[in-house]
Amino acid sequence: MTGVERIAAALAAPGKRAALMPYLMGGFPSAEQSLRIGEACLDGGADLLELGIPFSDPLADGPVIQAAGAAALAAGATPAAVLEVCKALSGRAPVVVMSYMNIVLARGIEEFADDLLAAGAAGLIVPDLPFEEADDLLAACDARGLALVPLVAPTTPDARLAAIGARARGFLYVVSLAGTTGERRALDGALDGLIARAAAATDVPVAVGFGISTPAQAAATAAAGADGVIVGSRLVRAAAEAGDPPATVRELVEKLADALLCAP
Repeated sequence: MTGVERIAAALAAPGKRAALMPYLMGGFPSAEQSLRIGEACLDGGADLLELGIPFSDPLADGPVIQAAGAAALAAGATPAAVLEVCKALSGRAPVVVMSYMNIVLARGIEEFADDLLAAGAAGLIVPDLPFEEADDLLAACDARGLALVPLVAPTTPDARLAAIGARARGFLYVVSLAGTTGERRALDGALDGLIARAAAATDVPVAVGFGISTPAQAAATAAAGADGVIVGSRLVRAAAEAGDPPATVRELVEKLADALLCAP
């Protein structure tokens, strides 16, 4: 199966109202621990994973993920080392790598896409890649069966949403709020409408992230029509604070996964 096909199968998530996609920072708290955290997510019921490559200027990330990335870099994390984590996890579930564009360009677009394929990645998210500048990376990913997943926000105009949705691969990543990643006490009350707009603009599934941190919020996001629910900052914070990060993250993921189960 191609990466695109693996993502589609995972997002179908039999028995769930929406698939669960935890985010983890590669190399945090260490390379070994990030691998164990990824395994714990899958043991806890995750359907696919988002794996971040730490970067020095992560403009889309809030303070929790920024701090984790900085700690990973200080500990010596590299893109190559994070892709080794991807390779170790990719046999169990689709892994979508999250990277900023400078990392891709430093390696070279074709070379980076080759690295993703060799690591068993299913797709790629590049939050600072404008739609208008994505042609080369999209072509490189398409040639390798990898999904280049675009992001849209509540502020994305309808015409631009339609253009992005038409070229989405794997899924369309809907940012639930205007701002950076991070935990929120409540979801935007207009989430239903945002998801409906996004779904009408694309033929691929719609996954929602940014601000989702509790089982109740995950369930509400599924009820609003999302095909996938992405949870990041809450899990990264747990990894930073816990004495046993994998065990703590697994417990949280189990609760999130349970909240997405279909009613018996």
